[in-house]
Amino acid sequence: MMRLHRSHVIHITFISVGLIFLTKLFFIQVLSDEYKLAAEKNIVQPVVEYPHRGAICDRHGAFLVYNVPIYDLMVIPKEVKHLDTLAFCHDFGISLPTFHQLLEKAKAYSHVKPSVFIKNLSQETWAQVQDHIASYLGFFVQARTVRQYPTPTLAHTLGYVGEIDAQQLTSDSLSYYRKGDLIGISGLEKSYEKVLRGERGVRYQVSDARGIVQGSFKGGSLDRASVPGQDLQITVDTSLQTYGEWLMENKLGSIVAIVPQTGEILALVSSPSYDPNLLTGKNFGTHFVALGQDALAPLFHRPIMAMYPPGSIFKLYQSLIALQEKVICKHTSHACDRRLLNCHPHGSPLNLQGAIKYSCNPYFYHVFRSIINQKVSKNTYEDTRIGLEKWCGYLREFGLGAVLGIDLPGEKGGCVPDPQFYDRIYGKGRWKASTIRSLDIGQGELLVTPLQMANFAATVANRGYYYTPHLVRGIGAQSVLPKEVKKHEVAIDRTHFELIASAMQEAVEGGTAWRARIKEIAICAKTGTVENTHGADHSVCIAFAPREHPQIALAVYVENAGWGARAAASIASLLIEQYLTGVVSRSWLQSYVRKGEFFH
Repeated sequence: MMRLHRSHVIHITFISVGLIFLTKLFFIQVLSDEYKLAAEKNIVQPVVEYPHRGAICDRHGAFLVYNVPIYDLMVIPKEVKHLDTLAFCHDFGISLPTFHQLLEKAKAYSHVKPSVFIKNLSQETWAQVQDHIASYLGFFVQARTVRQYPTPTLAHTLGYVGEIDAQQLTSDSLSYYRKGDLIGISGLEKSYEKVLRGERGVRYQVSDARGIVQGSFKGGSLDRASVPGQDLQITVDTSLQTYGEWLMENKLGSIVAIVPQTGEILALVSSPSYDPNLLTGKNFGTHFVALGQDALAPLFHRPIMAMYPPGSIFKLYQSLIALQEKVICKHTSHACDRRLLNCHPHGSPLNLQGAIKYSCNPYFYHVFRSIINQKVSKNTYEDTRIGLEKWCGYLREFGLGAVLGIDLPGEKGGCVPDPQFYDRIYGKGRWKASTIRSLDIGQGELLVTPLQMANFAATVANRGYYYTPHLVRGIGAQSVLPKEVKKHEVAIDRTHFELIASAMQEAVEGGTAWRARIKEIAICAKTGTVENTHGADHSVCIAFAPREHPQIALAVYVENAGWGARAAASIASLLIEQYLTGVVSRSWLQSYVRKGEFFH
């Protein structure tokens, strides 16, 4: 076999390499679209089409949130050429140092990818520059929308949108979002982000060497239309919400109103609040910082996040549990022994209805003892442990100690102290009824949210069941029907709820909740004054009306306002009258609430 000369090997190698390169070049230029498309990117500009975010309207169809157009000035640094910088700065109202700072920021992001140069151009600015924007090579305007709130109400519930942050981008498993995109940050905007946001589209436009748009690329065959977000219809009654916010001005606290038969939220007032229009547009950052630094915490959503001792409204829970356990009956009476617990003046002794009507503290000292010490064990400590475990089980059925599942982010579940809770504090077998006696009247370690309080009022109104509280009743053309919302039944006989409803009506007609009385409307209510070690006591009231076929159940919690019979009962009554009749006849009571001098 003839051996190849070394020079022949070298020639063959060069020829082989050449053939490989020629084949690759043929593939690139003739068969593959990849490099063709890369070259076309020099003249073909993809323009993102942002979808219209879904609007939000109230239960009557009135718009609470809609969109208004704004414009972002975009830049591709590599394409910025022959720029008249002074004219540019004049047109867009910025200084020369600012221009260079913004351009350097864009370059740091990418020399070849578009990024935002100036955010939120006004319609007026865009109208002034749109005729000669083409002369600024490397710059183009991208239209999008921001949220607008025609009625400055319901800020916490609606929530706000903001620019997506690095952490959210990293956790976006579907890679939908891009740097600079807006996303729901709080409230319904966050809970229903995927429904509201829609799907972005893209169109490809051809520009000449001067940057002037010549038309669509390939007749628009590669374009993808954006899909608008779906609208939400929510359960809130705007007139009731606005009235509640007006009554709560210059006060700290919450109002939660529910339709008992459906779980629909009619009002969700958090005070102090803020104008939702502050958290939209170009001044978002400035306003957000100011709200965040406010000592009164206007960004804190009290109805679902604040946790308080329930106070005397908890006597209704105690009554229902004791009746179901058959450790008391409606005729059970106890003297108002103030050596056990302090109490306000009223007759003595009282039966169960009288104790609820006049909110007798010593009576419920005995009721709680009868629940948790049923002599199941001869050991007092073990007997208390068994009784407390059963007591906790009832409370969990009412939805305490866990989130109720409202369609809002950030809901808190409160605290139902169980035996394990006290074991951690005192040690196992080292606590008994006298140790936890503050639970008698809804104080101590027990914590509930205003939403849970209102939900309890709805449960009594329904005589033993509730639907998961919710805010959305329709998504697009699809309704969210009550049958799609979970129904929760409490294992307590209906007859016991009837007795409690009767006692609550007596409390309004001649007891501690007398300020809630409205002529010709049968209101059932229970007030509470919650001890506060950090200042004046808190005022609380739960109520529903009418007694038969109730249309509204609510809870009012006013911090540092003293007796529940004053601030909270008055506000609850005014809201009920406004909702059921459409007018408020007691101007004196309305003035009393607005003035806010509840200690006189």
